[in-house]
Amino acid sequence: MEIGISTFVETTPDVNTGEVISHAQRIREVVEEIVLADQVGLDVFGVGEHHREDFAASSPAVILAAAASRTQQIRLTSAVTVLSSADPVRVFQDFATVDAISNGRAEIMAGRGSFIESFPLFGYDLKDYDELFEENLELLLKIRDSEKVTWRGGHRPAIENLGVYPRPIQNPLPVWIGSGGNSNSVMRAGLLGLPLVLAIIGGSPLQFEPLVRLYKRAVAHAGHDLSKLTVASHSHGFIAEDTQTAANKFFPSTQQVMNKLGKERGWGPYTRSSFDAARSFEGALYVGDSKTVADKIIHLRKNVGITRFMLHLPVGTMPHEDVMRAIELLGKEVAPIVRDEVSKWENSGNETV
Repeated sequence: MEIGISTFVETTPDVNTGEVISHAQRIREVVEEIVLADQVGLDVFGVGEHHREDFAASSPAVILAAAASRTQQIRLTSAVTVLSSADPVRVFQDFATVDAISNGRAEIMAGRGSFIESFPLFGYDLKDYDELFEENLELLLKIRDSEKVTWRGGHRPAIENLGVYPRPIQNPLPVWIGSGGNSNSVMRAGLLGLPLVLAIIGGSPLQFEPLVRLYKRAVAHAGHDLSKLTVASHSHGFIAEDTQTAANKFFPSTQQVMNKLGKERGWGPYTRSSFDAARSFEGALYVGDSKTVADKIIHLRKNVGITRFMLHLPVGTMPHEDVMRAIELLGKEVAPIVRDEVSKWENSGNETV
């Protein structure tokens, strides 16, 4: 069972002071968070791509490269790369470079993204949203699997027997599919034999169990080796010394972000009661003390089949020292509990979903 962190490098106003941290400071803080995650034994750290004022990570590969030279073991991934509006050649080159600096620890998590700012920014039409992703994923995988590439699509200029460099240390460079729970994207990942990441950020995580089964059926149908594939979750959460402290620290910035997005997308108001319901044992928020969070991750593993868990924090702007402490608790306390229990469970003859 792999345990890690994901972040969108948010720069929303501080809920208490109204001050907004600079993009530069927040980026430097994230590098420190990645270094700490490596030191406390976490398996992976992901940085998500966005192109708006309240997110500082428009170029995850650059941030990951900065952290790569200061870490030893932790895997470094985008979370996600918005592949519909990105050039697959440049994406591959960037992450092959991260792979070189990290000595073989880079990953690409490819997705459509739930924000659309990158489309007008890079000159793409939203009506081509799905087609662009399919074409760009096809080209990215072709580049990954062959040094010389010949390819033709409907949106990007053709490539005729050209080399793409540098080549990564890992062969092949891991490419994941990120999904919000769309059955077509889940099936695509399975049929292509790519690892899957599910954004489990609302409702009951157990509702994703049928999607994991669908993914595994697609893997089997296409003849891929399921034992070499991973199903991951990306879920909001926070850890502190006690559950009430964790909830009280995490709620204000979470509410601020959810209500801002709610106004943009037509959602209802995000209240403390909805927050508290989501952090119940069957909810999608992983907020609490170390034992509480560990028990929920174990439950997810046993009942949904997740084999990599990525705790997304912070949501909104939180004090850097609180985020660092949560990372420390995840690595030193939560992860050992989860790994020990899952190991015992699997050694007793149980199988994942």
